[in-house]
This record gives sequence, structure tokens and C-alpha cells, in this order.
Amino acid sequence: MRFTDHFIQEVLDRTDIEELIGRYVTLKRSGANLWGRCPFHSEKTPSFSVSPAKRMFFCFGCHAGGSAITFVQKMENLDFPDAVELLATRAGIPLPQESAQGESGGISRRRIFEMNLEAARFFRSCLFDRELGRDGMQYFRTKRRLSDATIKHFGLGFAPNSFGALTDHMHKLGYTDEELIAACLCGKSQKTGRAYDYFRNRVMFPIIDTSGNVVAFGGRVLDDSKPKYLNSSDTPAFKKSRHLFALNFAKNYASEKMILCEGYMDVIALHQAGFENAVATLGTAITPDHARIFSKYTQRVIISYDSDEAGQNAANKAMRILGEVGMDVRVLKLANAKDPDEYIQKFGADRLRLALEESKTGFEHKAERILSKYDVSIGTDRIKASNELCAIIAEYSSPIEREVYMDAASKRIGIPVDVLRNSIEQIQRRRHKVAREKESREAQASLKNYGDRINPEASKNPRATTAEEAILGLLLIFEEYRNAVERGEVPLCREDFVTEFHRRVFDAVMSMHARETGFSPELLGADFSPDEMGRIQKMVVARQQLQQNGPAVFRSAVEVLQDVAKTSAAKEGDLNAQIAYLREKQAKLHKGKADKT
Repeated sequence: MRFTDHFIQEVLDRTDIEELIGRYVTLKRSGANLWGRCPFHSEKTPSFSVSPAKRMFFCFGCHAGGSAITFVQKMENLDFPDAVELLATRAGIPLPQESAQGESGGISRRRIFEMNLEAARFFRSCLFDRELGRDGMQYFRTKRRLSDATIKHFGLGFAPNSFGALTDHMHKLGYTDEELIAACLCGKSQKTGRAYDYFRNRVMFPIIDTSGNVVAFGGRVLDDSKPKYLNSSDTPAFKKSRHLFALNFAKNYASEKMILCEGYMDVIALHQAGFENAVATLGTAITPDHARIFSKYTQRVIISYDSDEAGQNAANKAMRILGEVGMDVRVLKLANAKDPDEYIQKFGADRLRLALEESKTGFEHKAERILSKYDVSIGTDRIKASNELCAIIAEYSSPIEREVYMDAASKRIGIPVDVLRNSIEQIQRRRHKVAREKESREAQASLKNYGDRINPEASKNPRATTAEEAILGLLLIFEEYRNAVERGEVPLCREDFVTEFHRRVFDAVMSMHARETGFSPELLGADFSPDEMGRIQKMVVARQQLQQNGPAVFRSAVEVLQDVAKTSAAKEGDLNAQIAYLREKQAKLHKGKADKT
């Protein structure tokens, strides 16, 4: 639904942007603003700024920016109305009455939450039914040794081996096939057109977000059918890359460290054994978004993946991605067990606790895998091992870490530290050269506005684009310029703008200026995407960093824009435009001569 400006403004007024963003980002005050590492891209030097006075944020690295609503949109992958709803609920503001469908006709997140909760209750009742849930309960209790308390704690359930058990149940509660399909609870047969249950004959794992909403499900078969695990697809309420299984519990025990597992059962087994800081990704490899979620709750992550080759390759990827956001990454090595669940069943929780304390650093883990492949007593193998070790050490930005790892590698393979250091420095120089070349190409493309996803027309006329950005930045900041345009004192209209994106911004700014509620850049998010809001905020920041923003600057930018428009019209053969353009040029020339005399 579309909220009124008054309601959105109330939500923003009652949202402390410093406190909100501080829940996701560690912020430190410097002057009037707060600074931290951007949660939207990987960086080591803080370039993310929050202005409590202006109630806006901006990243000087990736150019994300906007209001508290924009921030929630990007962090939680929500559309504008859902972000407003989340902040309103957080602030205790009652929501206006809404229908089950959103403004665009899609199913609302709230409706999906309601459906998922009812589905979770259905799956749970089936599991505890002596007949329907016998196989599922045998799997949990007997094979996996879960207590009833653990089963209830995680809300585990069972989907009967029926094409319509859940669908029929949900129909009785008033939900339609369209809604059930949108929530990924049922599908539709291409042959018959009838709805069928998406999950059948599977033990069920509800996925719950940190606010307690059931956002999706995972289901595991009890036989050899494929796929072994079936997970909800992305819906308006769920994105795989933005959620971790059991984070709703683990976040309360994560201050020291978190354990990253591969599957649901590993996590549940760890929680039952007392390790309540364990989580897992949801049927997908770890992503940068996952890494940034970890960074909100802890500084150390212990990776506990399967010991097979696929598991170890996944661990290497996880180490890299987690390291990019500054995490202290360790790897758990379990002897005589494939995964934590099997290890606990074989050796108990105390042995696992010792193994966690002895977990290896990322370098130690990688070095052991490299050295296990080679016999360093043989010259050719020693060369191969040293090359691979140097390549790994070169990835670390800290000189101290590199020195420590070089010393360890030197002792393991019998090559002097100075030799290893020279090799590592050569690798770094090559990488820096490649990185500089890439940055140079990107900078050149940026100067020409090539590849601009937000404003793809910018590259066609850089001069006009620069003028448009200056005009819009000034209009967004200064009321007097908006008044001058509104009263016609400055002859400027949407047709003067060359790019469609900037026309949209101009229209929105002037429309908002005319509203009774007054001008508030924060409300632009209702009409622009989070990425577009970042570009709008970039225009504002660019003007605020300049000392000259007076009327002469504004009028000069308008004249440039209109000059570009007239030149373009003349080039296209518009006779009237050519005549008007030449007359104006002659008038300026005569005026210049008169001024000199």
C-alpha cells in the first residue's frame, strides 16, 4: 500500500537513524557525523557516514545513501512500503488499514508471514500426529537423537506425503492459490492447472528471522528421492542471501564467536549440545551479504563444513568472503567424523568444545592442505608448495600477519624468510598493477558516465549531465532556488533536462516543494529505488562539499543546460531553434562589445 506523507514523516521523526544504523554498523563520532565501515560493500577504511542532524547516510565508497527508510530497504531487501512498515512497527506506530495485496497487486510481506505461521503450525501438528508424523518423528528422535524440547524449540514439523494436505488446510483458512504460490507453499500443475503442495513427505525446518517471523521453510526427504533438501524460493518476504538458519537464537550468544555450519541438522545438534551460537546458510553458498550479517553480531567465525573436498572448497570461499569484511576466521577440524552432528554423537560435547578451542586460523588450515599435497623433501614439490604458500600470504594486508606466516612457512618448507618475502612482494606488485589498471579503466569509464545503470543517458552528453547534477543538488538543498523556479524567476522546466532520470528527480523535487506537508528529501524514497536514492544523496553531498553555491552558480548551471538544449535542437535541423539560437548568440556578442565600451 502507499502511505501518506504525514505517516511516513511521523515514522522518520520517531526513528533515531544513529541508533538504527548503529545496530548494523559500528559507528564512531567525528565532528557532527558518525563514521563506520559500509555494510553494503567490503572495505577496510571507514567511508560510511551518518548525519544525525540531516537524518541521512552516505557512503563515499559505493555511493549508497538516503534516509533511514532507504537504509532498511537495502539492509533487509525490502521495498519502500515494507521498510516503512518495519520502522513503524519498531517505533510502535499503528499502521493504517491495508489489504492483503500490495499497491502493485502483489502479495504483502505481512500476508506471507501469516501464511507461513499457519503452515508451520500445520507441519508441527502433522509431526506430532501418531499416524501422519510417525516417520518424521522416528527420523528426529531415533536417527538424529533430538529431544522433544529441541524439536519444539526449533518448531520442527512434517509435510505429509500428499499432493494437497497443506493446500486444502490453507484454503479452509481463507488463503487463495495465488497467495500460496507467492509464498512458495504450493505450485501449480502445468497439465491440470491445479495447485499442489510444494513440500511433500519431508521433515520440515521453519526459517525464522530475527524479529520472530517465519519467512521460509527447508524440507528434507526421508528416502533416497531427489532433491535431498528442498528450500523455499525467494519471495517478497524472503531472500536466501539475507538470512541464516537459527540466527534468531544464535544472535543472543554471538558476542565471542559464531559457528558456521553447512546444514540444518548440524546447527540443531550443536544447539542441543549447548553451542547456541551456530548458524547455517540456506541451501546456498555464503555470500557477501551473509558476511555482513556476521559482522553485525561478532568478530570471530569458526567454519565447520564437511571434511570432503566439496566442503573444504566451500570453506576456502567462506574464509575469503568473511575475511573481506574484517572477520577473524577459524576452521574447525574434526577427526573421524564428517560433520559436527556425527562428532557429537561419537565423542560428546566436551570433546567438541576442545576442538573448537583448537580451531585453526585460515592460514594454518590452508597451509596444512597445501603441505598435505607435496613432499617438501623433493625439490620440485618444495617449489610448488612455496609458490602456493606465498600466493596465500600475499593476500593478507597486515604486515604483521605476513611476517608471522612467512616465518611459519619458512620453518615448514626450509626456505629462508628473505627469499619468501621477495617472492611475496613480487606477487603483490603484480596484483597492485592489475588493480591499478582496473581502477584506471573504471575511472575513465566513470568520467564519461559509461555503464551508468542509474542514469544510462548520462554518457550521451556529459556537459549537460554535469549541469543537471549541479542544478538538482542545489534544488535539493536550498529552498530559495526551488521558489525561484516555482515563481518563474529562473526559466527552468523538465524539458530542459537531457536525461530522463534527472527529469524524474526534477519533477519529484518540484512536486514535493508544492505540497502542504513541505519539502522533505527523505520522502523521495516512495518514488525512487534505494540505488536511485543513493545517486540523489550523492548530488547533495557533492554540492555541500563546495564553497560556491550562490545564485550565480545556480543560474550559470541553468544557462549551460539551456545552451546544450538549444545547440542540440539546432544540430537536429529545427529551423526555428536555429534562428532563436543565432539571435541569442548575436545579442550576447553585442552586449559584450557594449560592456567593453
